[in-house]
Amino acid sequence: MIRALFSKLMQTLLVLVGVSIAAFFFLKLAPGDPVALMLGAEYSPAAYAKLTRELGLDLPWPQQYLHWLAGFVRGEWGTAYISHADIFQQAVYEALPITLTLSALSLAVALLLGVPAGVLAALRRGGALDLFVSSLSVLGSAIPSFYLGIVLVWVFGVNLGWFPAMGFVRPWEDFASGMHHLALPVITLGTYYAGLIAITTRSSLIDVMGNPFIDAVRARGEPMWRVIWVHAMRNVLMPLTTVIGLQLGGLLRGAVMTEVVFAIPGLGMLITTAVLNREYGVVQAGVMLTALFFVLVNLLVDQTYQWLDPRLRRR
Repeated sequence: MIRALFSKLMQTLLVLVGVSIAAFFFLKLAPGDPVALMLGAEYSPAAYAKLTRELGLDLPWPQQYLHWLAGFVRGEWGTAYISHADIFQQAVYEALPITLTLSALSLAVALLLGVPAGVLAALRRGGALDLFVSSLSVLGSAIPSFYLGIVLVWVFGVNLGWFPAMGFVRPWEDFASGMHHLALPVITLGTYYAGLIAITTRSSLIDVMGNPFIDAVRARGEPMWRVIWVHAMRNVLMPLTTVIGLQLGGLLRGAVMTEVVFAIPGLGMLITTAVLNREYGVVQAGVMLTALFFVLVNLLVDQTYQWLDPRLRRR
């Protein structure tokens, strides 16, 4: 087990190194000159050369990459060109908690809606309820999050005025106002994943309910709620965990568009703004944080398998 964990950690490290190389060199190929953006419309060649030298942009690309990677590992991510803010402070302490809060609440909503809906559909297989839940799940998974967000803003934010159309209040500073501002973004992001979770729960539970051990449990006279939520759902957790783990990366990807639509100052908005302003350091930090979160989630999912299925602990 320890050897397998060490192997996974090494794979995670290699993935992060690969992402860092791609994030650094692909941005170098993007059009735009950060030095010219910093200096403004008018500047002298001497000022341009001096600033290029101070930023280390006159060095060869491999040397720039190694210098940036060493600083990134130490937490020295540099300063943003436009805002002159510390990138580490801006990304880790300000933007990342907002994105993680949005993603966590969206996942909670998706689970609270998707799991019961999938169970009801499986128990009423072939009936009107099953058809309704399945159709709604497919519809929710098919609608792009940015389009759903725009519709929700127009209906509930602009026309009805029930929720703020955009903006963000930190829930840890003002819980009521923060949840009020997050209601529409959470519904927007959680709806898509609720559909996927409902479909997975339905199909997995139908397979499990057909196994002989379920007939044996029912023959012992156990109540139906215990048969489903204790015995059957224990076997549904494996495929459900796989779907959740694979989709958590997509949850962050969807958070980018959701944050842009609702003007939420999270990691997605930070990266989008940085791309438009050619803030290479900010984009690299955002991409690395996203990749780090994604690989850590997958590592956690792998370890969760061993907790859910004791047979895997001996491998």
